[in-house]
Amino acid sequence: MNHARALLQGLITRWSQRRPANADAPAALDPRLQACADKICSAAEAVAQIRAGEHVFVGTACATPRSLVAALEAHRPTPADVELLHFLTDHALAHDAAGQPQTRFRHRSFFVGQDMRAAVRQGLADYVPISLARVPQLMAIGRIPVDVALIQVSLPDEFGYVSLGLSVDVIPAAVARARLVIAELNPQMPRTLGDSMLHIGEIDHLVPVDTPVIEYRHPAQPGAVVESIARYIGSIIDDGSTLQIGLGRFSNEALKYLSDRQDLGIHSDVITDAIIPLLERGILTGKKKSHQVGKIVCSFAMGSQRLYELIDRNPLFSFQPIEAVCDAWTIARQHKMVSVTQAFAVDLTGQVCADQFGGDFYGGLAAQAEFLQGASRSVGGKAIICLASTDEEGKTSRIRGMLQAGEGVAIARSDVHYVITEYGIAYLFGKSIRERAVALIQIAHPEHRAALLEQAKALGYLPAEQQLRNLRAYAVEEEAQVTLKDRRQVLLRPAGAADGDAVRALFHRMPERDVYTRFFRRIRGLSIADVQRLCNVNWETEVALVAVTGPREDPQVVAHALYVLDPSTNLAETAFIVHPDWQGTGLGAQLQHHLAAHARAAGVLGFVAEILPSNEHMIRLARQGASQVRSEQMDGTVRVTALF
Repeated sequence: MNHARALLQGLITRWSQRRPANADAPAALDPRLQACADKICSAAEAVAQIRAGEHVFVGTACATPRSLVAALEAHRPTPADVELLHFLTDHALAHDAAGQPQTRFRHRSFFVGQDMRAAVRQGLADYVPISLARVPQLMAIGRIPVDVALIQVSLPDEFGYVSLGLSVDVIPAAVARARLVIAELNPQMPRTLGDSMLHIGEIDHLVPVDTPVIEYRHPAQPGAVVESIARYIGSIIDDGSTLQIGLGRFSNEALKYLSDRQDLGIHSDVITDAIIPLLERGILTGKKKSHQVGKIVCSFAMGSQRLYELIDRNPLFSFQPIEAVCDAWTIARQHKMVSVTQAFAVDLTGQVCADQFGGDFYGGLAAQAEFLQGASRSVGGKAIICLASTDEEGKTSRIRGMLQAGEGVAIARSDVHYVITEYGIAYLFGKSIRERAVALIQIAHPEHRAALLEQAKALGYLPAEQQLRNLRAYAVEEEAQVTLKDRRQVLLRPAGAADGDAVRALFHRMPERDVYTRFFRRIRGLSIADVQRLCNVNWETEVALVAVTGPREDPQVVAHALYVLDPSTNLAETAFIVHPDWQGTGLGAQLQHHLAAHARAAGVLGFVAEILPSNEHMIRLARQGASQVRSEQMDGTVRVTALF
């Protein structure tokens, strides 16, 4: 860094010596600076060449060229009808002490961050709802006009190339289209590798600055809601996955729950400090990636100085233009691609609002459409939408019967796969409106579920007899992966209302004999009421577990276990269903063990089971793990009471 500053000082010295008399450069000038010395000027001199009516692109995020924008705002006379266009910026627009924007120009923004929120609200800036990955193409054909590009770059190397540093994104497209390119030359800007180089011959004016690169940090204490959502996200990310990080607090926090994974990779529009612990632990190997194996691929970075030092001249990181990183087919080629999008509201059909809340524009589309489409087409990929179940005051549900006025649909319901709140995980892709409504109500805040249920019935999404009795968050900590006697593995987890169709499918795989021993009557199918009794339980006096195989998005229920508490005796009656192909594997014993553990923790005294005398296997199962067992013959059945 000291050497870089020395180079910069040489440029400044050269400039100051030549300004009065336009003298030749000192002979001792570093060779790297000979080619660019004549381009050096002040910010004020550079922006003075911007003409009336021009469209001025402003560089992105932590590479926002603040001094150039400030010089343009201060320039007199003000060039008329100049428009500034940009993606995410930091202090590209000044604010007074009251937080009111101070600008003499129109702004056109592809993202409404903190910098632009008040300006958009007051009509000083226009929000353009477009995928950032499509912007370079529109710039190239002139649909998004760019006359001037204001950017920030590193110092040049011996070949005359500067690095775009932390922000590549749409800058190459803007530079290619602009008639005038002005760059802040900052020795503190990291030199990033990949496709991030720009020759000084493509830059018209260089403005020396020596300022710390803008840093960006997520809140240190995210809160219980964020942690719960992050834990759910982490629970469905497999070894070998390729991750898109994004700027959302949920996705960044989720990386903390991946410390036991192996061979994760990164292919993301943006990277943050959240990747550093995984990188230091050897978890981010990228070995399973299908494209740019082993590389951390991104288009821009926002983080701390620690991240910037890690990135600087590090060949592990490959910075690419946004259209290359966010190409849906490139994303789809990645192994187990995981994309996480933070939303503001989701309706009961799965429509997602991600860039508007309460009528105000907030955030933007970035390249989430491409990442969601790519992840959904990736083999083993996961496209995830996440949101808090309520607003910050807890008064309004973010899961709605219908999206409200002022909430645009950013993601179509046909493209939605996972939806996660602090109350659980819903999988929607390929599901009916009825199935979607049930799954989403189940992960809404308990205080709003009754109202959502009634709204769903009124809208015709659910039948009148549908009930929802579970008012707790999904207990991901109660999930257990178990290995059976035949070495097959199953996941034991809490049952939910959304499991109804899978349990019905299990029922139809049972022989008549097993149906009779379970229900004590001959039935040909399960009604809605039957299914709700099995899955839609309250988790206070009723508890149900399922054993599932296959991926989370298409689980197959191979067993079901239930207990129902009799408060008068503090004993719970149990019942089991096990697929014929999974009987004799010890699966029933595993379900019994986990049911008993839950019951003991809840203070239940013991289990009671009504079993046909011929069902010796279930009689033995009912006796397992009990300190005291009592058996009674009752009207053609055996009543087994097992005390813990």
